[in-house]
Amino acid sequence: MLPVHMPTSRQIPARPSLDGLEDKWLHSWDANDTYRFDPTAPAEQIFSINTPPPTASGDLHVGHVFSYTHTDIVARFQRMRGREVFYPMGWDDNGLPTERRVQNYYGVRCDPSLAYDPNLVATPRNQRPKAIRDQQTAISRRNFIELCETLTLQDEQAYERLWRQVGLSVDWSQLYTTIGATARQVSQRAFLRNLARGEAYQAEAPTLWDVTFQTAVAQAELDDRERPGAFYRVAFHADEGSDNARPNEYPRTIEIETTRPELLPACVALVAHPDDARYQPMFGSTVRTPVFGARVPVLAHRLADPEKGTGIAMICTFGDTTDVTWWRELDLPIRAVIGRNGRFLADPPEGLAPQGKTAYAELAGHTIKQTQRRMVELLRESGELIGEPREITHPVKFYEKGELPLEIVTSRQWYIRNGGTDPRLRQALLARGRELGWTPDFMRHRYEHWVEGLTGDWLISRQRFFGVPFPVWYPLNAAGDPDYDRPLLPGEDRLPVDPASDVPDGYRADQRGVPGGFIADPDVMDSWATSSLTPEIICGWERDPDLWAKTFPMDLHAQAHDIIRTWLFDTVVRSHLAHDSLPWKRAAISGFVVDPDRKKMGKSTGNASTPIDVLHRYGTDAVRWRAAGARPGLDSPFDEAQMKVGRRLATKILNASRFVLGLGSASPDPTLVTEPLDRALLARLAEVVRAATEALDAYDYTSALETAERFFWDFCDDYLELVKDRAYAGQGREDGAGNGGANNAGSTSAKAALTLALSVQLRLFAPYMPFVTEEVWSWWQEGSIHRASWPSGEEFAHLDGDPALLSAISTVLAAVRGAKSARKLSMKAELSRVTVRGAQAELDRIAAAAADLRNAGRIGVIDLHPDADTAVTVDA
Repeated sequence: MLPVHMPTSRQIPARPSLDGLEDKWLHSWDANDTYRFDPTAPAEQIFSINTPPPTASGDLHVGHVFSYTHTDIVARFQRMRGREVFYPMGWDDNGLPTERRVQNYYGVRCDPSLAYDPNLVATPRNQRPKAIRDQQTAISRRNFIELCETLTLQDEQAYERLWRQVGLSVDWSQLYTTIGATARQVSQRAFLRNLARGEAYQAEAPTLWDVTFQTAVAQAELDDRERPGAFYRVAFHADEGSDNARPNEYPRTIEIETTRPELLPACVALVAHPDDARYQPMFGSTVRTPVFGARVPVLAHRLADPEKGTGIAMICTFGDTTDVTWWRELDLPIRAVIGRNGRFLADPPEGLAPQGKTAYAELAGHTIKQTQRRMVELLRESGELIGEPREITHPVKFYEKGELPLEIVTSRQWYIRNGGTDPRLRQALLARGRELGWTPDFMRHRYEHWVEGLTGDWLISRQRFFGVPFPVWYPLNAAGDPDYDRPLLPGEDRLPVDPASDVPDGYRADQRGVPGGFIADPDVMDSWATSSLTPEIICGWERDPDLWAKTFPMDLHAQAHDIIRTWLFDTVVRSHLAHDSLPWKRAAISGFVVDPDRKKMGKSTGNASTPIDVLHRYGTDAVRWRAAGARPGLDSPFDEAQMKVGRRLATKILNASRFVLGLGSASPDPTLVTEPLDRALLARLAEVVRAATEALDAYDYTSALETAERFFWDFCDDYLELVKDRAYAGQGREDGAGNGGANNAGSTSAKAALTLALSVQLRLFAPYMPFVTEEVWSWWQEGSIHRASWPSGEEFAHLDGDPALLSAISTVLAAVRGAKSARKLSMKAELSRVTVRGAQAELDRIAAAAADLRNAGRIGVIDLHPDADTAVTVDA
């Protein structure tokens, strides 16, 4: 039974308005701890949600609002179903995006060699004199980290204000950050255990490298961009002095095509397909590189493409990831030429002929573009450039946040095994993907495609500053060289540690950096290495066993589809390795919000709308309504005109509620509903409740909203008009009409049905439009609607109404309105007679509510004529 508290006229505003509702109810929710999680609830009652911690490095856009609203709809629904919702929010504040924002905002760069300045005052660039606005000031690592912490705090406060404005029902007491003490402790503990189990390892290997940010990059962070380039055809020469030279069996000049002639000094072999008859006689022989005269072998490999270029390619260390594969599988040497700064190394690689070393000296110290131009000139001078370059456009790999193409350099990095080099682990992770529930289901294929395409393990170290440091030191030998094979590790009871300032057990601070002493690992963890542990961070892993047992694995993981390969996959990897389980039971994937040209909205593309402006113009409920229209997993175009539709709905909820509640004090008691039309309404509403509940249980929030909204407009447009006279029985109508002979029982039935229907509909809309529904609820109910029970339909299931009756009456009413409109009559105009033809069953339904139909249509007499072969038709 529903609460029977009814409003007085003083509780219902004379002119209800949407303006100011957000501030009013945000304050109330905070004051009353409406969304506070109760950790004492039993495990079976808890519903736990893992949401992506947004990067705290600038403004959010409307796409973020849509995605997070989808999750909040589920959270509110589950809370009304009686679940205790564990729904923390976090900020991803470490990593490169934050560093770049600090660099741009303050005009600084980090130089770890500088000493800490406790009196440093950093002035934002836009507050500097114009003459020095674009200058960068070098500061110490510690000073740089302090600026990162200062700026992220400002960003996080702005983010929290926005998320509150959006109405997210998170428990703000559960707020976390990925650079906070808990996140550092969890990240370092997880890493040490990965290391102890052999899942984390360090290796000196070819590494994708961003020369702008001076850091290694993982496979998941790559971005292919079309760039102009050219094919250069160059001539290699058979090695006349080679023992295996067979001058009569193959040409003395071998032509290859390359887009990177500047890498010729790094060439270590030529390669062709084993079945390519043109080059089979050459396999095992050697050739000399143009300009540099280095001796390199001609080898066979299945990845060589006979159809590409001349069918034979040069292997350089390293031009691309295929070079890495060839180098590894063919056991080739390394001739490194590009440094971490993107410039050619000062010293030439081994193996160059004397004239090659002279040529290399002209390239040393230059950028890649400069070197390419000079290399082409050297090839022309030597006569080894065949023809002119052939211009092309081709995909080039970039770091997703970078501005220059990636290079591949050899460096020492930390890795976590992720199936990229272990077929058994790969299959286990694919099985985890099949075990996981997906909404929508087809997103599983993106996960599987990513896992099947992995070419290496997960590189988790970054050569940056603002991040979780690796809890590792290395002993130095008598010569001062680090022993990487014997890392010094802290006990877990010491975590979190900062090796740059903390000292390993058994050493003194004054032994840092001196022979016989120690050095700290200089790197920090990739931000995904921390974000992949959000379940462990928020669920109390190793800190709160009771909370951990109740919330892990989590019920729901929500994110957009572009980070399936990173956040989702990486989190599955960490949970599989650490707990032999999935981190959550279901992943709900949202699509992008795109502009009218179907391009993803974002800061980088410059087409993102500022969410706070949209929220202020249309109101939060209108924006959330539009967000709910974006179906799971599908991209949705952004059009502000649609927000007006959402605002119209919110306004209609206010006005319709004011009308219903203004009728009087009838209780929302189903036993008072006696009239056929009223019972038909509630029978139809019971169907709506079932359909909406089933849709939300399946995470189909869009279909649930559409179902509720269709009923609401029918309720307002048809049912309210049909029962107005009966509901007003004994009262003066605002439009001066009488009550059409309605009796008190009929009036009570109408009022009870109206209040019951209003209560149910408000609760159906509450997860989507939390502010307007809370406002109306407060006019006549105690407590928050967001802690009220979700409607079940069982409250009025016993009424045994006929939902088809409502449809039949609405059809006739629509026809009457159409007839008046065609005759240019007012809707209040009287009609002396209306004839209805149709099947007897339909006519019986119409007869049962004929009095309401006559009142609503201003009809004197309704003639009903059976016609088995005709659908319901109306002659007015």
